[in-house]
Amino acid sequence: MKTKGFIILDDVDWRILEILQDNGKETYTEIGRQLHLAHSTIYDRIKRMESKGIIKKYTAMIDLEKCGVKHLVAILTVYTDPKKSEKIAEHLSKHKHVPEVFFSLSEELLIIAKVIAEDREKLHSFIAKFVAPIPGVLRVRTAIITKKYKEENSHFIKRI
Repeated sequence: MKTKGFIILDDVDWRILEILQDNGKETYTEIGRQLHLAHSTIYDRIKRMESKGIIKKYTAMIDLEKCGVKHLVAILTVYTDPKKSEKIAEHLSKHKHVPEVFFSLSEELLIIAKVIAEDREKLHSFIAKFVAPIPGVLRVRTAIITKKYKEENSHFIKRI
């Protein structure tokens, strides 16, 4: 069912999404077993949610540290001219080393971006050559992540 541009999901759809967020490789048969439904029912529901854009893509989360890949993660807080904030967020979103970009409406308009760089020098170069020169960027605060406690795909809140 669709209402005001939104797709209404029932409890079975939500359960399917929860299972897929825990394991995107789960089979239709296994999901059906867990939910006591036929695998064909699960298949139909997943295909419907894919076609409606509810399930956007399937991906693998890679632990770069376990692969021995030298890197660092930083969170940039980009203070912007309010008239140019959207363009700045779009510009940052296009860079391959920026996996996440957020727009924050707080006391000031902020762009918050997660950046993955090979080392501190590459991070500095990225900020100096790619971020700072963007028209409308007023200043950039950088927080280098020193320890990771949790990283996973976010689970959603079914109902408030």
